[in-house]
Amino acid sequence: MAQSLDRLRESPSQTAGPYVHIGLTPNFCGIGGVYPTDLGATMVNDKTRGERIGLKIRVLDGTGTPLKDALIEIWQADADGLYNSPAEIRGAADPNFQGWGRCPTDMDTGLCAFETVKPGRVPFGDGRLMAPHITLWIVARGINLGLHTRLYFSDEEKANAGDPILARIEHRIRVPTLIAERLGDAYIFDIHLQGEKETVFFDS
Repeated sequence: MAQSLDRLRESPSQTAGPYVHIGLTPNFCGIGGVYPTDLGATMVNDKTRGERIGLKIRVLDGTGTPLKDALIEIWQADADGLYNSPAEIRGAADPNFQGWGRCPTDMDTGLCAFETVKPGRVPFGDGRLMAPHITLWIVARGINLGLHTRLYFSDEEKANAGDPILARIEHRIRVPTLIAERLGDAYIFDIHLQGEKETVFFDS
């Protein structure tokens, strides 16, 4: 006979605290011997196709101060717009591109950096092409549930103007919070948690 579970309640949520770094980036925390390098630390190799770019990302609190204990994961398509995933049915993604990365913010500067490639365009559900973008997931002390947002590129104005996701954002004034600015061969992106420049977050 099935047991009634209506007496059970969800446990209260709590922030990840330091354990997110210990569990996900042990080498960064000085815990050796778990992995040769932390998972997600390297996304490309010398055979990866596409334009190499750097991403420099900060997570800012309501006062504009960078969080020094955040952790960011990114997911993206390869240079041809294909995902390194079993669910990808449009073709074979670049086998020399990870498509996923993980990086903690520096404990002194609050900055994290990825070396990756600029992603190609991928289709929206209705077939329209989305602008090149990277999906980000952010956790840190004080964040109960991981935050999910996107990063678009400042030098893709035409593609950004026709992107179906950017067009659906209710408050268009907040669209610039999703645009990474190019500086040389790197893109600079700030994630604002609160305040007038609060970044647009999506349901995960």
